[in-house]
Amino acid sequence: MSIRPLVILPDSRLRLVSEPVGVVITEIRGLVSDMLETMYDAPGVGLAAIQIGVPKRVVTIDTSKDENARQPQIFLDPEVVWSSEEKRVYDEGCLSIPEYYGEVERPERVRVRFRDLDDKEQEIEADGLLATCIQHEIDHLNGILFIDHLSKLKRDRVTKKFAKAAKRGEAA
Repeated sequence: MSIRPLVILPDSRLRLVSEPVGVVITEIRGLVSDMLETMYDAPGVGLAAIQIGVPKRVVTIDTSKDENARQPQIFLDPEVVWSSEEKRVYDEGCLSIPEYYGEVERPERVRVRFRDLDDKEQEIEADGLLATCIQHEIDHLNGILFIDHLSKLKRDRVTKKFAKAAKRGEAA
């Protein structure tokens, strides 16, 4: 396991649509281990493989609050198969857009189909923070960032800020 560098806005890789995982092989298991270590180190509650430069449909999430009782969840090739009409606004952040937060409205509940590390198809229904995280990370797999759900003015402002910082070679 190793901590991998995060891909930070304005890196164009964040806009890539990730490829399906396919067969679960040793490299995917190693990727998941690295993703978990990177996510916990950041610290964050979710990470998509593209955020460490790997365009595969892999997501790690852990919404537990207790560092000593971690509950990591692994989602391979996840897809939302149902979402509620009820919405919820959550102040979202992103490891690829450090120290920037914005209120995003998403469905309150979702049902997600995915495969686990044993290559078994699973389906879960999630609400609250877990539902928000899953939707946020699946957006990453499709080249969508949480700032895309904000107003054009806010999105343009944060994009310019990170582009200027990248030109100067520093964090935004």
